[in-house]
Amino acid sequence: MKEYTDNEIIECLRTRQNYVVQYLFNQYLPMIKYMVTQLGGTYEDAKDVFQEGLMIILEKIDNRNFTLTCKFKTYLYCICEYQWKTALTKRQTAANYLQNNVVPEEYTDISEQLDDDLHMVIFRKAYDKIDPAGKTILKLYWEGFSPQEIAEKLNYTYGYVKKKKCEAQALLIEKVKSHPEYKNIKMSEEIIKNVIY
Repeated sequence: MKEYTDNEIIECLRTRQNYVVQYLFNQYLPMIKYMVTQLGGTYEDAKDVFQEGLMIILEKIDNRNFTLTCKFKTYLYCICEYQWKTALTKRQTAANYLQNNVVPEEYTDISEQLDDDLHMVIFRKAYDKIDPAGKTILKLYWEGFSPQEIAEKLNYTYGYVKKKKCEAQALLIEKVKSHPEYKNIKMSEEIIKNVIY
């Protein structure tokens, strides 16, 4: 297999040469797979992260002012690692949110109970404003399914699932943050933080 220099890789990506994408896949996917699986992911997760990383790099290098300041391999690895850690954080946050909203019977602090209930109401109202396909995709994603698994399960294309997940997440965040009660909670938390600290 022909070896490519970093400059050749950048130029081939700029001109959308498919053979260099295959070369990168063969050359660097094993490294990304190792990193993702070491951090609790699957081979499917690694492929998703690798593809997302390449898409980010394509966007960056389309800017003619882009200059690679390290090895391409290092650049790709850093982007993919950041993408995977961000995905893990989102999954964990969603899992914690769902877990924290199951209140044990011996729960006694009524103010925390009310806060949790209010958070759940805000979340539910925002979630209900998402279209059915977006809700289903988000729910499966929070349950740990990869975009590829969701696509197969729902008989959608991979691209549609990725796009729909991003749109649904953005809408959910926007609806939660614009809810009047959410704004009140945030203001209260700021006031308490300022009093305590």
